[in-house]
Amino acid sequence: MLYDQVGNQPVRGPNDLVFDTHGGFYFTDPGKVRRRDWDRGCVCYAKADGSMVKELFFPIEKPNGIGLSPDGRTLYVAETETTRVYAWDIMAPGELAPAKHPELCPPHGGRLVYGSPTYARFDSLAVEADGRICVGTLITGGITVIDPATGTAEFIKVPGDAHLTNICFGGPDLSKAYLTQSHAGRLVEIDWPRPGLRLND
Repeated sequence: MLYDQVGNQPVRGPNDLVFDTHGGFYFTDPGKVRRRDWDRGCVCYAKADGSMVKELFFPIEKPNGIGLSPDGRTLYVAETETTRVYAWDIMAPGELAPAKHPELCPPHGGRLVYGSPTYARFDSLAVEADGRICVGTLITGGITVIDPATGTAEFIKVPGDAHLTNICFGGPDLSKAYLTQSHAGRLVEIDWPRPGLRLND
């Protein structure tokens, strides 16, 4: 175990993480859901050697998928219940730039990259080599592919389960997508139209 608390707050329900090139990782903690209420979430940064962990922002509603742009200068986080993806500029490892117009931003200071116009729920995400953000999408059962430059998206339906929770890239030239279908308990391999982004070691 590396960390079980951040400051004086316990780590409640860590979900996804992504490593940078500086020996650290960003992670989401959406907390726990109970019958009548749920925790408010946060996003944190930690060193992989166990030497440092800190909260970057709180609150955020059910943060889930998390990823970095190909140049490592932008952090992306998917909110499950709002079906939105937000972005933050990275100034240094574990240091986010303040919002340019905080009065127009949510409390966490992120800028909206994309919000679904129809009901669904976002889960984990991966980034393509060209910078597009691919988000596992619940209810509709597929991958929402978002172009952060334009805020537009396409949806790739994957038959077999309405709860597609995770995506990663592998295979030759990272041209295969590996997808988890949680209700079916199945791992699926499909050809992907573009190469995925190679993760940091």
